Amino acid sequence: MTSDYLFVNKKILPDYLDKVILARDLLASHEADTITDAVAKAGISRNTYYKYKDYVFSADSPTVGRHVVLSMILKDEAGVLNSVLTRLNELHTSVLTISQALPIGHKANVLISLDISKVTVPVDEITKELKELNHVRSVHMDAMD
Repeated sequence: MTSDYLFVNKKILPDYLDKVILARDLLASHEADTITDAVAKAGISRNTYYKYKDYVFSADSPTVGRHVVLSMILKDEAGVLNSVLTRLNELHTSVLTISQALPIGHKANVLISLDISKVTVPVDEITKELKELNHVRSVHMDAMD
């Protein structure tokens, strides 16, 4: 593995990591005036906060990633890719690359890399929005940096 970073679902992580993010958010939003106040509200120790504060981030945090790679399976029908691109534009993403394989079995595999630096919704909201489009069979986030 060449990277020190992993993109994992928080369901497999201990709860205190989510609480570290909460404490940091409380400080950033001025809902807590001190670290002591923030960790008390989050329900963790100061030691836990200091140990992990520089290592855990939420996927929708502005400090995490500006680029995302999505793989999708679309129905091979005119206008489907256009509807995906239109929705991505509405979400304020910027398409960097598009790679589409030759459609087989009425399905088209598409790989899209996006600049998400101007997006105002969480990253998982992008995949959710795309999954709701007609003729989009699946959407998967392959990478984020």
